[in-house]
Amino acid sequence: MNYFRQFLFSCMAVCLTISSCKVGRDYTRPATALADTFRGTSKRPDSTIDTANIAVIPWSDFFTDRMLMTLIDSAIANNYDMQAALKNIEIAHQTLKQSKAAFFPEINTQLGGTNHQWRSRDFFASPSSGWYERGGHGEPPEQLYMYQSQYLSSISLSWEMDIWGRMRRQNERALAEYLQSFEARKAIQTQLVAAIAEGYYNLLMLDAQLEVAQRNLRLNDSTLQIVKLQRDAGEVSSLALQQTESQKLVAASLIPELEQEIAIQENALMALTGAMPDSVYRSSALMDWRMQDSYDTGVPLQLLTNRPDVRQAEQALRAANAEVGVAQAYRYPSLTIDATGGLNAMLPHNWFNIPGALFGGLISSATQPIFNRRRLKTQHEIAKLERDKAEIAFQQTVMEAAHEVSNALVMINKLNEQYTIAEQRVATAQLGVKNANLLFKSGEATYLEVITAQSNALTSELDLVRIKQQQLVAKVSLYRALGGGWK
Repeated sequence: MNYFRQFLFSCMAVCLTISSCKVGRDYTRPATALADTFRGTSKRPDSTIDTANIAVIPWSDFFTDRMLMTLIDSAIANNYDMQAALKNIEIAHQTLKQSKAAFFPEINTQLGGTNHQWRSRDFFASPSSGWYERGGHGEPPEQLYMYQSQYLSSISLSWEMDIWGRMRRQNERALAEYLQSFEARKAIQTQLVAAIAEGYYNLLMLDAQLEVAQRNLRLNDSTLQIVKLQRDAGEVSSLALQQTESQKLVAASLIPELEQEIAIQENALMALTGAMPDSVYRSSALMDWRMQDSYDTGVPLQLLTNRPDVRQAEQALRAANAEVGVAQAYRYPSLTIDATGGLNAMLPHNWFNIPGALFGGLISSATQPIFNRRRLKTQHEIAKLERDKAEIAFQQTVMEAAHEVSNALVMINKLNEQYTIAEQRVATAQLGVKNANLLFKSGEATYLEVITAQSNALTSELDLVRIKQQQLVAKVSLYRALGGGWK
């Protein structure tokens, strides 16, 4: 008995020593080709780098429009993609708990089991005697046998020792997948916040364009009335009246088109918030918004910690790296310890005849895969290739993030220049309309010059509104590209 205990303790000591090692390499973040600064930003004169970043600003502080904030808050709570992402987190959490439970032994119990068999009368005297089934003809005479019952209650324990770290790698993989589901939800939220903001700004743009179209229609109507008077006085021909009226109809057709787009945009915003189609209240006008000259972008390295999609890709890489260790561990021997104990008696009342009714056993077994038709090696090689793919996806996500930031910066800078030019165009066009009307009334300008001036004014004002909306969208794009919106 002492020898058995020494042997058991020696085996456990060896297993614990082996289990201190894990197969597969530990995860390390791969190097990235990120630059020191984003393209479109300039270094300070003192060569220092500004790490201030608008991505760390919560969306409730970044946006100031009351209605926009209400829409975003409603979308985060009710959007169906967000709800599905939360369920994915719960699923990953259950998988993680299951992975942690793999470290514990598996325990089963059997209570009150009975077994009825025929035994030879010399069952306990002759080793050759055994169990017999007496269901057919030609069996030995019944007087040579006796019918006995056996009552059994037992508990069994099976524990697989994690000698190669396979279970720890499985737990590492489950944890990475759990964190990946968290980052996926954050990534969905950043996209949702940006989509709501862009949709709201587009709605404000359509409102402003509708106002421009209605104002232009009134101006065209005024011009048409003057041309009618001149036609009646014989100063212009019917052709002038027809062309002026045609210009008015062009301006009028723009109004229902914009109203249609407004209704569709409102429905799109309602869909993002998980609500049925309805109108959307606007708490501000597009042209009331003021743009900043510059925004704090931090440094490209901060993308690794601020952008949820980058962190999601890294967690996927971490999980793939752990899977390599799992696949490798399956190729090595596994050690399982099985223990069984309980009560066994011929009569129920003898169950508690201690120690006579007690039984028990302890078995340890080692299993080494030898020939599995290359299945285990193939799984290991595929796991390594999947890890390489995950690293490629991570590098691609980082690169795309840097490109998105650079593109947003270029858009902001160039749209500021376009807006300045568009303002000058509007001022010039409006002055041209005013002068054309005055000259037309005094007979020094033709109706074609008036129509051209009004058309130029309409186009320039619509362009100004469009550029203003693009400025706001570029600001949101930069905020999202830097990783803002999930806080």
